[in-house]
Amino acid sequence: MMKKNDIVLFIFAVGCMVYFNAKAAPDAVLPVLDNPMSVEYLQDHLSEDHPRLVYTPAIVAGLKAKLETDEVLQHVYQAVKRNAGQVLETPLLTRKMEGRRLLGTSREMLYRVNMLGAVWLMEKPPEMLARLNDELIAVCSFSNWNPKHYLDVAEMSLAVALALDWCGGDLPESTVALAKKALMEKGLDADGKGRARIVSSSNNWNQVCNGGMIAAAILLADDEPEFAADTIRRALEKMPNALVEYAPDGLYPEGSTYWAYGTGYSVITIAMLESAFGSDFGISAVPGFLESAVFRALCNAPSGMYYNFADCGERRSPNGDLILAWFAAKTANPDFFERDRFLRPADQMGKLDRHAGAALAWLSQGQKTTVGSLPTAWKGDGQNPIAVFSGGASDSRSYYFGGKGGRASISHGNMDAGSFVFELDGVRWVLDSGNQRYYDLEKTGFNLWGKEQDSERWTLLTKNNFGHSTLTVNDELFKVDGYAPLIDFKDGETPSAAFDLTAVYGKNVKRATRRFIQDGPASLVIEDRIAASEKTRRLTWQLITAAEVERMNGGAVLRQTGKMLHLEMLSHPAAELNVVSLDPPPLKLDRRIKGLKRVEIDVPVTAGTNEIIEFRVRLSGE
Repeated sequence: MMKKNDIVLFIFAVGCMVYFNAKAAPDAVLPVLDNPMSVEYLQDHLSEDHPRLVYTPAIVAGLKAKLETDEVLQHVYQAVKRNAGQVLETPLLTRKMEGRRLLGTSREMLYRVNMLGAVWLMEKPPEMLARLNDELIAVCSFSNWNPKHYLDVAEMSLAVALALDWCGGDLPESTVALAKKALMEKGLDADGKGRARIVSSSNNWNQVCNGGMIAAAILLADDEPEFAADTIRRALEKMPNALVEYAPDGLYPEGSTYWAYGTGYSVITIAMLESAFGSDFGISAVPGFLESAVFRALCNAPSGMYYNFADCGERRSPNGDLILAWFAAKTANPDFFERDRFLRPADQMGKLDRHAGAALAWLSQGQKTTVGSLPTAWKGDGQNPIAVFSGGASDSRSYYFGGKGGRASISHGNMDAGSFVFELDGVRWVLDSGNQRYYDLEKTGFNLWGKEQDSERWTLLTKNNFGHSTLTVNDELFKVDGYAPLIDFKDGETPSAAFDLTAVYGKNVKRATRRFIQDGPASLVIEDRIAASEKTRRLTWQLITAAEVERMNGGAVLRQTGKMLHLEMLSHPAAELNVVSLDPPPLKLDRRIKGLKRVEIDVPVTAGTNEIIEFRVRLSGE
């Protein structure tokens, strides 16, 4: 019999297999990057100047000059200095595992290198160099960087490569030798097979792992040109598997916070390739990549929460978005540059993003902006299509809607096709139940990463359709491979979006579509049209909320923070409406959200017939 730890390890290994073997959509046309990489190309085109990872001597000089006059740079740099000072007061890193991950330690090392390294580049204070030296000795003396979970290796490799590059020849020779040896043996050749591991999946692992390997390869290129050229060439071959997911509109299928993770690493990779070779080899020109900044910006709701579909975090940082700022520099669109957030007092910014030191480079390279405005109605197609309606920056009602289709079996996917979030007057009335800490689940032996129909993942409210504002048929789980495409989208004064949900119900219906309509400045209509089959027994309309709910004739009234939202059953005012408390949630492992509840409406259906049911609900403010 397997012991508990063996079971956890087996589940973890299966999860990694899912990630590494995930492929792009079968009908996707993979972009092809410019890939001239060879030993000869590397030796002819690699910059001889140092630093050459994100920063160059010219970028360093430009940043120093702009720090004299640029208010945004001054604020962010002061926050970086404060963070660097706090690092000096903390113990050195140790090889601290959390379950099967070293990822927290790797990310903390990357954060420390960014803070200490940026201050070193600007001012050369000896205490920063001394601490970087000690940190490098500590992590490079680890037995390994946990290749069983390769994200850990990638983020640590980036951290060590940046530290070596930014400090140039100022570190002791013994530290440089130790760190280079670790980069090769624990980073590039972590598998001990004489060749770097290149991830070919279509998700964020591709972007993060290949970015880390490219950083290590560039750093070691002078000493190991063959190994470096081979690594970069193979990474450029496989990166399109993830980049294709941005097509056609810029949607990131894993959600907004994973956009920040995966896209953040693509941005760092672009910055490193440009500083080292003068070219990003076509990464930023991949269809949908630059447009993904619109997706990110539109997922920031007026309440300060994300449109948190998939395994997305819930609430954004009050600080400026550093990755989005890179897109502002590239596109000159002011909607991507959050000036007011960057101008927060440095002592209020708290712990910064672990890429903040590198981000100073592109913050200094361009803030000139053209006139721009985000669309108030937008759709993103692809593996996990969504639509967003908003009232725009001047909307006094802070209207916000996000709805989606997609399939559960994609990376970080949930059974949430047909679900939506809705905000009005700064209040999130309709919730996505959000994400949970992976380790809290994994340490119990829970199989979080299985994507089969009977996988344990689907027992959680955050993952199954019973925890989302959608339509459930016969009280059954959605079909994991059922794909709900976006079939219609209209912008203008009355935007609408429709999704075909048929496939998520299997044979329980003949056809099912859901349309969302913004029919006024403070209202949303949800229209469901179901062609029942002989297997259709029960249709349940669901709304997930943390508001107080009072049932009324023909609907309900939701109350929250002294405000009110009406729910009207337009088509079937006499339908049965019930409120099911989800606080506490059904399972001990479920995420607990204060006051969470599911509003259920039993849609009238004659069991075993082939009738057509049209069900309409309106949500409206006062």
